[in-house]
Amino acid sequence: MRGQKLYAGVTLRETRTRLKLTQKEFAAKLGVSLPYLNQMENNHRPISTTVVLALAQEFGFDVTQLSVGEASRMVADMREALADPVFAETPPPTADLQLTASNAPALARAFLNLHQAYRQSQERLAALDEVLGREESTLAPSPWDEVRDFFHYCDNYIDSIDIVAEKYAANAKLHGPEAASAAAGWLKNNHGVTTEIADSGGLRHYSPETGQLTLSSAANAATRLFQIAHQTALIAHDDLLEATLDFANFQTPEARAICKIGLANYFAGAAIMPYKRFLQAAQETRHDLEQLAQQFSASIEQVAHRLSTLQRPGLKGIPFFFVRVDQAGTITKRHSATSLQFARYGGACPLWNVHRAFETPGRFLRQLAQTPDGLKYFCLARDVSKSGGAFNAPTQRYAIGLGCEVRHAAALIYTDDLDLENTRAFEPIGISCRICERTHCHQRSVPPLKRALKIDHNRHGVLPYGIIE
Repeated sequence: MRGQKLYAGVTLRETRTRLKLTQKEFAAKLGVSLPYLNQMENNHRPISTTVVLALAQEFGFDVTQLSVGEASRMVADMREALADPVFAETPPPTADLQLTASNAPALARAFLNLHQAYRQSQERLAALDEVLGREESTLAPSPWDEVRDFFHYCDNYIDSIDIVAEKYAANAKLHGPEAASAAAGWLKNNHGVTTEIADSGGLRHYSPETGQLTLSSAANAATRLFQIAHQTALIAHDDLLEATLDFANFQTPEARAICKIGLANYFAGAAIMPYKRFLQAAQETRHDLEQLAQQFSASIEQVAHRLSTLQRPGLKGIPFFFVRVDQAGTITKRHSATSLQFARYGGACPLWNVHRAFETPGRFLRQLAQTPDGLKYFCLARDVSKSGGAFNAPTQRYAIGLGCEVRHAAALIYTDDLDLENTRAFEPIGISCRICERTHCHQRSVPPLKRALKIDHNRHGVLPYGIIE
């Protein structure tokens, strides 16, 4: 984006190619000249209102697809990558990164993949000296990061799986307190799979030979329902999952295998909380997580995650970010449909309220926050620690964060008593210390990589060093 103008040449060009039209034919249908279309496709001109209307009227095009969400993510990722010390020169200005993300997204992805491969190879070499003697390449991205990036750039919304899950939920009648029984009954009637609750030593176990699905007796009702829906995806919709994996074109079989788990999880969440019904309920309850969890027999974490996926073209919900962190501050889940992007390496900003959620178990923490780019957000945090089910069993301790830009915050019940117009109420937060530009942060752990430092042995301020503006 440049100002408020919309540059989406790549999307325009891909639309014309998909319709198998020449530039001349496409220009005629859009009511513009051939040179003007050429300039728009190459991002030399913004897309005009006339063209947006023509796309909708002539081709039934969902104009929400012209958003620059993916480009914004690429710009944020490239800025972080370019903060690496390996790039010793001054990084390109943001305008250049925006042009690259808009005009050459394939090149931007290639650069990010290359930097990721470089960083991972350096980490391996530093940790394992014997890597130097191995013949196999260590330059491939880790399977985990491959999968994370796949969902990241899909906007965490997989349309084909979401729609199939919605139809399955209607057929299986997954609603109300008996949803788990209904899901088990559907699996029995349609695939001959029987479900039992037992102390099996694991959360879920399925035996294809016996057609027996065993769920842990220590799991709560929401977890059992989720696990039944997950196994249903693997049994009833394996072809769809495999086709989606073919489209993803992962570099390693490990990434493909990990992503299949993620896709089955996605199906489960979309089945328990069917898109249209869940979106309507979210709007009616004003995004009350506890009410939604009760209404859909889901956990608080499942509800928060589902809210961040409501990006169906033509029927979008509020663009939320969602994150889960452990006690060490490591991000274990992350997604953002907003301009806020999380650090790909390291932990989240320590000033963010999600870290304080461990101190107040069972309570929602609210925060008005502002990032260095000037955008303001409402942030909601809560711990979601999971008991092991016995005195000696270990407890999984996590906290989740959910939020949106403050312009959407009035639609959330949690903001009713907050003064969203008071600029002094917004706390400054960043992405990660290594790329944060703030010069007087009392929680800064390391200096910004691309800023010169000033050391004065006779002076100690908020930081033991100064950051030159």
